[in-house]
Amino acid sequence: MKLLRITLLAVLFGMVFNIEAQISNSFTFEAQLINKEQEPIANAYVYNKTRNKHTHSNSAGEVKLVGSHVGDTIQVGLLGYKTYLFFLQKEDITRPNKIELEEKNIALEELVISKDKNPLRSIVSLDLHTNPVNTSQEILRKVPGLFIGQHAGGGKAEQIFLRGFDIDHGTDISISVDGMPVNMVSHAHGQGYSDLHFVIPETIQKIDFGKGPYYANQGDFNTAGYVSFATKNKLEESKISLELGDFNSIRTLGMFNLIDDNSKKDNAYMALEYIETDGPFESSQNFNRLNLFAKYQTILDNFDKISITASHFTSSWDASGQIPQREVDNNNITRFGAIDDTEGGETSRSNLNLQYLKSLDNGGSLSTNIFASNYNFNLFSNFTFFLEDPINGDQIKQTENRNIYGLNATYTNRKDYTNFSVKYRNGFGVRHDDVQDVELSKTKNRRETITQLQLGDVRQTNLYGFLDAKVAIGKFEINPSIRMDYFNFRYNDQLQTNYETLSKSKVIVNPKLNIAMNASENLQLFVKSGIGFHSNDARVILQSDTRKLLPRAYGVDVGGIWKPTKNLVLNSALWYLQSEEELVYVGDAGIIEPSGESERFGIDLGIRYQLSKHFYFNSDVTLVTARSLEEVSGENFIPLAPDFTVTGGIAFKDIKKFSGGLRLRYLDNRPANEDNSIVAKGYLVNDFNVNYSVNKLTFGVAIENIFDVDWNETQFATTSRLQNETQPVEEIHFTPGTPLFTKFTISYSF
Repeated sequence: MKLLRITLLAVLFGMVFNIEAQISNSFTFEAQLINKEQEPIANAYVYNKTRNKHTHSNSAGEVKLVGSHVGDTIQVGLLGYKTYLFFLQKEDITRPNKIELEEKNIALEELVISKDKNPLRSIVSLDLHTNPVNTSQEILRKVPGLFIGQHAGGGKAEQIFLRGFDIDHGTDISISVDGMPVNMVSHAHGQGYSDLHFVIPETIQKIDFGKGPYYANQGDFNTAGYVSFATKNKLEESKISLELGDFNSIRTLGMFNLIDDNSKKDNAYMALEYIETDGPFESSQNFNRLNLFAKYQTILDNFDKISITASHFTSSWDASGQIPQREVDNNNITRFGAIDDTEGGETSRSNLNLQYLKSLDNGGSLSTNIFASNYNFNLFSNFTFFLEDPINGDQIKQTENRNIYGLNATYTNRKDYTNFSVKYRNGFGVRHDDVQDVELSKTKNRRETITQLQLGDVRQTNLYGFLDAKVAIGKFEINPSIRMDYFNFRYNDQLQTNYETLSKSKVIVNPKLNIAMNASENLQLFVKSGIGFHSNDARVILQSDTRKLLPRAYGVDVGGIWKPTKNLVLNSALWYLQSEEELVYVGDAGIIEPSGESERFGIDLGIRYQLSKHFYFNSDVTLVTARSLEEVSGENFIPLAPDFTVTGGIAFKDIKKFSGGLRLRYLDNRPANEDNSIVAKGYLVNDFNVNYSVNKLTFGVAIENIFDVDWNETQFATTSRLQNETQPVEEIHFTPGTPLFTKFTISYSF
């Protein structure tokens, strides 16, 4: 009996000793992931196959895997890089590791849904890789289900459609570049006006996006969704190109590396773009645009990163405006004619942006950016012709001069516990807009000012903070978050004799809750919910209470991402969004119109399929029902809300030095007014491009609208009167879409 007790004690002691030995032998494996340019790689999946533990690299490329042991097998992977596999050595306990991942062509079969932090964004990045863009318009079209339309000579910001919203120029979508906001608050032409033309498309490295109001780091204008662009930190090689096309179109591009640093710690490059075209219109557009861009980045000894970006663009154009359908039907003008061809404008923007990424001793990171912009805008339009002024016509001028200053800071960290882990992301920031001489005037021939309708100065400040946590437990990731915004609106009306400054403030708090479940290695299900908002124009305070300054949007998404085979990815979402009543400042008329409560619900469907090593297919379909909750004459349609859209195409790459693709976009008929008595016609447009590369030269041909269909790019139900008419007429007024358009490109890399 005594021997048995001794034996049991010995076994128990051995088990305890073994457990203690295992604990004492465990350590936290630390490394930084970099690419060949020595830049940090974020969001890579790092998996301890022996212990069945995983994590992702942070924005500084840093990785910490607790509970690791010598001999464990570590796997590192990210779409677009070769999988890296190695065994932990004794030296890894104390040695700081730097792991350089090797880039490779993106293959859809390598995407593992459960291992990717944002699988849908990753496959959209794949779209960008297989079918790169070279126009500002195409950048936004990379977002699944997003449509745009141009209706003012090429220089005005595009009209945007997404999830049943006619977003105008940005009212319900938040857009940023390198953390710098694009949306303009209290803009002369319209709230949220977003002009992306200051971006040279070849400088874009990554597109981040999300649909719905579910993201704590996104604030003003994030109701239908957000789009965030990141520019390249370094060029793989310098490049010059020349494009020549129909309608006297020309585009020149130069992108140049400025530093040849063998240590790869310092990078700098600049890009220049010049465009001009007459357009397909009978009255020449006389469009031109100049873009200048420069970026410098340095990596410090502790892998901290500093980037400085400077850019400037200027553009001017003439426009034929939106023409009435009746004049085309009567053969008085062609589709490319004009009623008032003195429309047009000029605009410019200069930006300075400083970004700093700091790695902290506790394993977290701090990302900040400070920015300043100067913006000028001058637009001439005529929507109603001679409805209000039968002598001089109804041309208007909208102008402003704006300075924007701001700061964003985000702290991220990760804590691992026994059965779960938490990733924290907290942030704060400020944006201040100083807008001088915001003007709306009646004009004649762009030279004579007849009457000033609005003239004043806007000062608008937004302070914000947010708390965000992602709790990973088992197959679930639970993401509660909350955001608070403070706004101060001030307006000086220069047309009032007392020149009184009007001021109001508002605080809004919006919670969000997202839940994702990795049902299997290649199936992720999710539920997203949250409240978002967009600010109204500061001038709204003249005629409203503070409740109408920040109307909310309440949303929920239920869906999933599924990879049933190695080369096929499907994504879907069933969603609902309700918008509060708001008062909207109509910049074209200088008036405030109530926009009642509305709801939208629909389904998004997407497919990505890699047919072979060289061929890639993708398509996105959106079905939407959009209705006002306040009926007008017994009907409740929302004008211009798209209810059915399809985009898709096939791309090919590296086939005996050839690459290219065929793309289509379809927008269905949609109501143009509240009772659907006027219909905006849909369209189907196809584009094609092919490129051939040899040595350092690339020759390309791109054909837009290859079937030369007649299509209307933008349409509005407008009441207008021509000079020879006695009564006004309400009907479709449209800007024609581009007819068959061919351009040739030659590029040289060095």
